[in-house]
Order: sequence, then structure tokens, then C-alpha cells
Amino acid sequence: MSPADTRSSPVKVPLTPVQEAELTLFEENIRKLESGALDSDDFRRFRLENGIYGIRNTTDEHMVRIKVKWGNLTADQLDALAEVAEAYATPKCGHVTTRQAIQMHHIKRRDVPALLRKIADCGLTTREACGNTVRNVTACHYAGVSPEEVFDVRPYAQAVADYFLRNPLNQNLPRKFKFAFEGCPTDHARVPIHDFGAVAKIREINGKKVRGFQCYVGGGLGATPHSAQLIEDFTPEELLIPTAEAVVRIFDRHGNRKDKARARIKFVLKDWGIEKMREAILEERKIAILTRSGRTPNFDINPHAFDEQPPKVEAPASAAEPTDANYKRWRLTNVKRQKQAGYSTVLVRCLLGDIYVPQMHQLAQIARRYCGGRLRTAITQNLVMQWVADKALPLVYADLLEAGLAEPNAERVADITRCPGADTCQIAITHSRGLAAALTPIFSNGLSTAEELQDIKIKISGCFNSCGQHHIADIGFYGSSKVIDGHEVPHYVLLLGGHTHEGAAHFGKPTLQIPAKRVPEAARKLLQFYRSERQGNEEFRHFVERIGTPRFKELLQEFTTIPSGDPKMYEDLGAEGVAFKMEMGKGECAA
Repeated sequence: MSPADTRSSPVKVPLTPVQEAELTLFEENIRKLESGALDSDDFRRFRLENGIYGIRNTTDEHMVRIKVKWGNLTADQLDALAEVAEAYATPKCGHVTTRQAIQMHHIKRRDVPALLRKIADCGLTTREACGNTVRNVTACHYAGVSPEEVFDVRPYAQAVADYFLRNPLNQNLPRKFKFAFEGCPTDHARVPIHDFGAVAKIREINGKKVRGFQCYVGGGLGATPHSAQLIEDFTPEELLIPTAEAVVRIFDRHGNRKDKARARIKFVLKDWGIEKMREAILEERKIAILTRSGRTPNFDINPHAFDEQPPKVEAPASAAEPTDANYKRWRLTNVKRQKQAGYSTVLVRCLLGDIYVPQMHQLAQIARRYCGGRLRTAITQNLVMQWVADKALPLVYADLLEAGLAEPNAERVADITRCPGADTCQIAITHSRGLAAALTPIFSNGLSTAEELQDIKIKISGCFNSCGQHHIADIGFYGSSKVIDGHEVPHYVLLLGGHTHEGAAHFGKPTLQIPAKRVPEAARKLLQFYRSERQGNEEFRHFVERIGTPRFKELLQEFTTIPSGDPKMYEDLGAEGVAFKMEMGKGECAA
């Protein structure tokens, strides 16, 4: 039985004078743009800082990116986002990103101010979700409940997010800047691919246990990926924000403002080396501490800001465990034990990263009923419910099943990460959504449950920029193009063996360029080859190292060609019936 509709009139969060001024300014700038009083390039820079991108092949439609600080979302906010999507978006859904944000597409320019107001009313923001700013601060989506975490990093992620939001320090950086926080030994947050990463540590100092972090600088993906490097072995918690500020200051001062392709802080690190970078950061940190003005937010953090008690929800009646295979699989793959006895975390798979308006409302109701409305977004492009009573799991499953949200295999091989691709992105080459959908059928007939495949991660980007994080996938693909028989044909470059762990990112090795239409069969053969040739419990990354790139090229060479004269083979997955033409517009995120 599905939960009753417990929605009430949404409680509006009072807007500050600054927020009101921003909304008014957006309306004014649209009027100026349409009257010719504001240059389109200037308007683009303005809207990007407010989280608004242009949509491919349109002039007055936009993608709106909504920041969700460290993934923290309430049921009321999910309802509000559903209402926004219903009123303004096409399709009527929200897209969960690999940075815990939520995107909506094809928003008419005239509707943007009203949309921004509705988002602000529910306590969320698009401010600095795009542009050359500090972007959405991400964190481990198991923070606060993980049995393996050193301590809860949420208060620290929240403090950093609040500190930099609208901070004059980061309104015009050379390029975007990304933070990530991890409290577990397992690298759920993918810290090494961030400009600044913080991993929770505890040290004993003078007989007292002290909280702090191992802080990293200079990670990033894109066309030239780079693994972050350690700033210092232990940064006490009270020095976290001044250390972060020091890094942002150095980036602002020394980042490349002439060549946007080399503007990220990873290039400063590459030019300087870690010793010079470390020395500069520690010196700048002293200055940041000594030169604070009374107007600057303080560096204090309340480490107990999110100490939680079990949700105050009506105790569910005892429910029998279903005996069907889908429930058993869901229970195995989508339910994680919490460190709080008697409670579990439930992963809600959003296929292709999308959740549609009716599902958003239904999930909000389910969350209210079973976990007090507590939700998270995850960089795996899924949603997360925490503090679900173990005895309520059969009921939760039944309600999710009715909502179409009980898909098993969350964070397993069948749970593919992908960027929006050429459906909407200005610079994408291929429709990565189409490839993700085309790969899904290969996981029928047992591959989705084959135990030896479960930890393999598949990630797809529509171009080399790695928004789908293909560089750190066991099996990664990024969109490209190649001329065959006089026809432009969409291709994907296959990368093998990428992964991260605490302190380092290892990037996949480019192996072959495969026509888009032939990628699914190549992927199937690759997975079957691994199953038949692995030694013992050999992990895929180690298998790749042992086998070597030449052997994989030989194995998959048959898929690099297409039948001559078959026009369907010239088309892109997800854009069937349309002649493919490589079109890369001007990237806006570096405007």
C-alpha cells in the first residue's frame, strides 16, 4: 500500500535582501538583453554565475543547475523541485549529477526568474552552480551513518559551502573550483579528482584525540586528468577553512587567465610542483588567519551540527519479508547497514540519473513516512534515504515498487554513470544517454547479477571533458567522431582500468575507438572475456594491468569497423534516424 499524500503547503524560507536583489537583477538583465541594452556575452557570464547554462542549438532555452550542499535534501524540497519541473522543464524530470546537484532542462528564458524564486523559497540555490566559482561542495553520501567512517564530515562540508557562497574571494576565479569531503576509508566521494579534497583523520596530540583532515590539492579530470596531491599530513579542524581559503587565494592569483584550457589549479600544481605549492599554501594560510576583517565569516565549525536522533515517524507494523527474487536482489544491493543499530540506508536508483515528477512526489511521501523526510543526492546519480527502520524495509520496497523506483543493483555494474551528452550540452559530441540506454540490455541474461562483475564501474561522457567521470571508471567511454567511407560516424573511445582510492586517482588507459552502434556488443565481449580469463578473485583493474592494452586491442578489433553502405551504422545511439554531424559549440563553463 502506498503512503498517503502527506504534502502540505510548502514552508517558504524567508529570502535575504541579497537574494531579493539577485532575483530583481536577473529580471532586469533579461529585459536589458531583450531590448539590446545588454551584450549577450555579458549576459552569459552573469547567468552562469547564477547557475544557468545555455541549451544546445537554442537561443532562449536553458539548463538550470540547483546546488544541493553535500547532497542534503528534504522531502519538502523534493516536492518543490517536482513542482518546478512540472511547471517549467522538458522533460518533466530532475537529473541528478555526478556532483550531487540537480539539473532541469529546456527552461524558457522568460521563466527563469520565477523558477529561481521558487527554488530560493524552498531553501536551495543556483548561485555559483556554474561559472568560474566555487561549485557545489560534495561529500560522501554515507556521511553520518557509515559504520566505517572516522567521523561525520557533514558539518565541515556545510561550513565550507556556507563560507564560500557569495564570498567575494570566488566570484571571478580563473576557472571553476571543486571541493569534496570523505569520512570513510573507502573513497565514496572521489576526493583525488577534486581541486581541494579533505579526508577525515584523527590524531593523538598531547594525549588528546584531535579531529582533522588530510587535505589534497590539484586534482581534476577534463582532457588532461591529474590526481590531487597531499598538502600536509594532518590539518586540525580549526585550520580547515583557512587552508581552503589559502588554496582559493593562490588559485585566484596564479591561475591561467589567458588560456582557459590550462586554467584549473591542477596546471599551477603541474608547473610549480607540490613542494612549492605546499609552501605557498601554508604561507598564505598564515596571512588568511592574521588579516581577517570583522566582516569576513569566521572559521569556526560546530562538529556536532548534524548529530541526529532517529526520525519521529509512526512505528511501522511488522511486515513479512517478500519472497520474490527482485526483493531479495534489492535488499542485497540497495540496502546498507548503518552504524546506528536497527536502521539502514536505502539507495534509490534513478535510471540514467533521471527522476520524473510523479516519482519525485512519491519519493518525498515515502521519505516522510519512513525516515522523517531525510534524503541525499549521490555522485552515483542516485537518491538516498537514511534512517529507515530495518523492520520497515519490506514496506519501503513495496512503496518504491509502486513508484517505479525499486530498481535493484544500485552502485553495481549495471548502474551506469553518464553525463547529459549531446541531448543538451553545447560541447558534447555524442548522446551519452543513448549509449547508457543501449548498454542496459546486455545486463539481462545474468550479467547484472554475476558476482565477479559487481564491483566494475562503467562511466560515459559525451566528449573528452569527463563530466561522466570516464577517466576513473573500470570501463570508461567518451564521445568522438571519425570519417568512414566519406561519412562522419559517431565513435566512443574506450578506456580501461581507471579507479580512485584514498590519496590517488588512477586514470583509465585509452584502448580503442569504436563506432557508437558497436559499443554494446564490444562491452559484452569485454565483460565475458574478464569472466573467463580472470585469475581467482582478481579485480578488473588488476586484470587490465596483467592482460595489457595490446591484448584488449586485439580482442575488440572486430568492433572498430562497420558494414559498408548501412546508413543506420552512421547514426548515433539515442539519435536514430538523424544524420550524425560532429558539432561542438563554445563551452560555457569557462565563459
